[in-house]
Amino acid sequence: MRESMEFDVVIVGAGPSGLSAACRLMQQAQEAEQELTVCVVEKGSEVGAHILSGAVIESRALDELFPNWKDAPVESRAPLNTPVTADELYLLKSDSAAKKLPNALIPKTMHNTGHGLNNYVVSLGNLTRWLAEQAEGLGVEIFPGFAAAEVLYNDDGSVKGIATGDMGVTAEGEQGPNYMEGMELHAKYTLFAEGCRGHLGKQLISQFKLDTEADAQHYGIGIKELWDIDPAKHQPGLVVHGSGWPLEGDTTGGFFLYHLENNQAVVGLIVDLNYTNPWLSPFDEFQRLKHHPVLSQHLEGGSRVAYGARAITKGGFNALPKMTFPGGLVIGCDAGTLNFAKIKGTHTAMKSGMLAAEAVFEAIQGGSEGGTELTSFADKFKNSWVYDELFRSRNFGPAMHKFGPILGGAFNFVDQNLFGGKLPITLHDDKPDYAQMKPADQCTKIDYPKPDGTLSFDKLSSVFISNTNHEEDQPCHLKLADPTIPVSKNLPTYAEPAQRYCPAGVYEVVEEESGPKFQINAQNCVHCKTCDIKDPAQNITWVVPEGGGGPNYPNM
Repeated sequence: MRESMEFDVVIVGAGPSGLSAACRLMQQAQEAEQELTVCVVEKGSEVGAHILSGAVIESRALDELFPNWKDAPVESRAPLNTPVTADELYLLKSDSAAKKLPNALIPKTMHNTGHGLNNYVVSLGNLTRWLAEQAEGLGVEIFPGFAAAEVLYNDDGSVKGIATGDMGVTAEGEQGPNYMEGMELHAKYTLFAEGCRGHLGKQLISQFKLDTEADAQHYGIGIKELWDIDPAKHQPGLVVHGSGWPLEGDTTGGFFLYHLENNQAVVGLIVDLNYTNPWLSPFDEFQRLKHHPVLSQHLEGGSRVAYGARAITKGGFNALPKMTFPGGLVIGCDAGTLNFAKIKGTHTAMKSGMLAAEAVFEAIQGGSEGGTELTSFADKFKNSWVYDELFRSRNFGPAMHKFGPILGGAFNFVDQNLFGGKLPITLHDDKPDYAQMKPADQCTKIDYPKPDGTLSFDKLSSVFISNTNHEEDQPCHLKLADPTIPVSKNLPTYAEPAQRYCPAGVYEVVEEESGPKFQINAQNCVHCKTCDIKDPAQNITWVVPEGGGGPNYPNM
């Protein structure tokens, strides 16, 4: 029998959604002078260690959660230090040509200045660290370095809580000298806020058939670098977005480059994971992208200081699952609340967490002992601005997928700018990303240039500066349902695309005397979840490794 602890609410994941839920729960408890115990578990070694986002954030949810955040002393204020000052959008036509698009032709959702917008260029990791400080100040218990490995159920099938993973298990599955058994955390309600393609959220969506009435979920892989740039080139608050080259054919996505404070800039590429060419490598597309003059003019003379990658949930409104089940909710990017039309998900994730907190507190205050389904959440969500915002953007992604960036962009301009997102039609995109891939022999092989070590780099040096580390003697957290599929099926049909879609060099096909061998370098894993999403055989399942493992992102 594992040891157990009892809480009113357990929250899985110390990201924007989970921490906003924790803060809102305790705010309500203090207002009602009611005792409440709330616990947050976080698999990263510290809060923010696994947080990766662009990020330009809209402060709407933060303004609601902490209305006076701007009035706090500078040293304790939320780290939203860089308001967006300029907004540029480009269509890259080739490796050297580009067209800057006028604001008048850009869908309103993609504007970051004007119209009374409060947008900031931020390190989302630092914002979550600040939110954790607020949560702890309100009485929330936060346990970083503990991975939620298992959902616990009551006898009636409702969710009882979670169990953290065992520590010190060897690669052979035996108890090592530092073995420590995981602990059970029981709660009246458990909120799952693990981020995109959450390990337990994925199980719950399947277990409770939460996506029965939803379109197939869609994803992108976001790859990002943090740079110290030449102070003479620094423009705090400059936001640059674009699409086009180097992505070709039916491969869609877009890049971003944001100027933070302290002579730093972030640059990244999002590649939609519905691409068809198995020869494509999102990592290498990003490396050659940085040589385009639109981006290189900002980076030349600077130095790269951090790297990371993370999948994003971008199916939007049409792909939203039901978020409630007996005993809890799945919220934020675990459910898919990102608004891809805005290229923003922090404010929507935070708001979903706040609404969840209000539904949970209402139930507990009404005497609930847990295990019930929080049906009031659906009404709260439907009556909120987050629902309205996501509904108005419901056609954005499907239009881009169906019609491509130019015609899709034109459709979205009409939908967003002329009809306010309320066209009387709804486009659907119901084919899963993994099912889009074509056989390798039907596609053009892509020969990527070698990195120059100045603007472009290789995978291993990139993983090194992500500060990724896992205890080496532990079971592999990348599980193959059938270990023969990579070589017997994926290799002859798709040239085993895991070698290329993984942005961290986790997967290799090694030639041995006996033939090709599929090798998993789990130590390199940056927890992006792309393999779990894009494997055409759906043979790879990402599960949580030992708590504290993975990347340790600074200022990302």
